[in-house]
Amino acid sequence: MRTLTPEQRCNLEEHAYHIRRLSVEMITFGRWGHIGGSFSAAELLAVLYFDQLRLKPEEPHWEGRDRFVMSKAHASPALYAALALRGFFPVEEVYTYCELGGRLEGHTDMTRTPGLEASGGPLGQGLSICVGMALGFALKENSHNRVVCMLGDGECNEGQVWEAAMSAAHYRLDNLIAIVDYNKVMAKGFVRDLMAVEPLGAKWAAFGWDVMEIDGHDISEIADALHQARYVLPRGKPICIIAHTVKGRGVAECEFNYKWHTHAPEPTTADRFLRELARNYGFPEKGYSRLEEDLEKETFYGGGVMIMSDDGTTPP
Repeated sequence: MRTLTPEQRCNLEEHAYHIRRLSVEMITFGRWGHIGGSFSAAELLAVLYFDQLRLKPEEPHWEGRDRFVMSKAHASPALYAALALRGFFPVEEVYTYCELGGRLEGHTDMTRTPGLEASGGPLGQGLSICVGMALGFALKENSHNRVVCMLGDGECNEGQVWEAAMSAAHYRLDNLIAIVDYNKVMAKGFVRDLMAVEPLGAKWAAFGWDVMEIDGHDISEIADALHQARYVLPRGKPICIIAHTVKGRGVAECEFNYKWHTHAPEPTTADRFLRELARNYGFPEKGYSRLEEDLEKETFYGGGVMIMSDDGTTPP
């Protein structure tokens, strides 16, 4: 088992808080993004980037590194926050999110952002990419590197996911770990109503994977599951960790609310969200850091969406 000390657990919980906080900051400032799916993945990313993944931020292409691919690439704000906090680029650069020509695209672009192993956008492709990486390591008889892929629950509606799952089992890729961020909500409603995926664990098992189900917000459970996936379970099967999470975890208005799947809050709303987030996680209350600067943009923006004139231009 992987047993965290109280200090380690507190440190990882603090990273999860700052991943959420930076996600709100960049989504608000960039006027676009996905709060719900970024919040649900915060603890998972905190444990991956600050406890489990073998990485060298000062040497992003180090051969001995583990590979992580965010297949649900719309949760890029949370991933960018984790990368910045881990030291792949300055934290201040999160405010370039969604800037034209900037390094932080709305969906991941490995050609622009240090620390990314794959680009994302169309759902369903990440696991296939990871199967290729894991197979490459297996053919080289490299037993140290691990490949980790994070998928969304709604993404599991994609047929390509199951083609990749079948391939991974066929090639006995026990160096491959899939994490399903099972937050139960898609862009337009609940997964159970739009396209149910249950029994999800049984499906992965039927495709030949070892399966664990955990509380995706419990730092200790996440750390132990990832430790087992690396050191205990490898026995000729790929490993799937189904992480039960809450969409929008940490802000009551966003939790299990599909309306916060894709939406950028207004500056005053972001300020309220961040103060609530700080209170909920026991941190000193702190609002949106760019509130005054961002309010000046309100001439051009409304409710998180740019206001356009009939001729397609911004108003004066």
